[in-house]
Amino acid sequence: MTDLKLSLLDLATIEEGGSVASALQHSVKLAQAAETAGYDRIWYAEHHNMATIASSSPAVLIAHVASQTERIGLGAGGIMLPNHSPLVVAEQFGMLAELHPGRIHLGLGRAPGTDGLTFRALRRTVQAADAFPNDVLELQAYLGDQLPITAVNAYPGRGTNVPITILGSSLFGANLAAQLGLPYSFASHFAPQALQAAVQHYRTNYQPSAAHPEPYVSAGVNVIAAENDEAARALFARAEVERIRAFLSRGRDVPLTVEQAESIRDTPAATEIRSMMRYTAVGGPERVREQLVDFAKLADADELVTVHPAPTRAEQLESIRLGAAG
Repeated sequence: MTDLKLSLLDLATIEEGGSVASALQHSVKLAQAAETAGYDRIWYAEHHNMATIASSSPAVLIAHVASQTERIGLGAGGIMLPNHSPLVVAEQFGMLAELHPGRIHLGLGRAPGTDGLTFRALRRTVQAADAFPNDVLELQAYLGDQLPITAVNAYPGRGTNVPITILGSSLFGANLAAQLGLPYSFASHFAPQALQAAVQHYRTNYQPSAAHPEPYVSAGVNVIAAENDEAARALFARAEVERIRAFLSRGRDVPLTVEQAESIRDTPAATEIRSMMRYTAVGGPERVREQLVDFAKLADADELVTVHPAPTRAEQLESIRLGAAG
């Protein structure tokens, strides 16, 4: 993996009929497997009011996983900054950086990561997203070495200089990251449409900063790796059906069955859901490696954030191992 930098996105998914506790235990196993396989870092996304996702508090999850691993980088991918005050984020991630030096990363997003009612329950307003650029600057100041002019400091936090990445799926994030001289991560694993335009805009308009003289791009990509190409293709077909079932079951009292999801696989709604997985590497280790290299070139990316949507936990762990072995 020396010529292809791979990281991992973990949503701490709760299995149907499973528990939050088992999902979080699986996140530890996943991190340990990724560390053994040589992945560079793992990202945890902030989501709220989603019954199938247990990563609502990335900072707490990072602290737990860090205590169960040794070397792998751990970051929020991301913290949805409109949900929080920059001071609190600086204190949380400053503390993590002091506890686990050199291992903590901070990705920042502008979306709330939830629905409108939950956003209000977080005691935020719709105007909070408009303050995102200024909030990023405020957060940077809290994590930096200089005393802010307001004399408000983050303790812990000040002087930790936790590395910050701007997340996005549009030109807004690309433009902000370029203006601030920060790394940029594009969510092409589920929002592939604007990938190349956003990355090109970011690289063309990049303003070098002291911490980042050169632009740096990471891009999300789905991976379905198995022992051979045929097994991986069968696994991908199951993963597509499971994605359709999960999305179209939202708001229903009784979730769709696998058979029902399969029967509507080619409907317009299901086709749109499947298109979200446009960038997916599928195959045995060698074939997956070739596809990841090709995707890195297409995305003009320095790092690939892999997402492994295999239907079962055992298959996901195997995909993580094999996806790094080609």
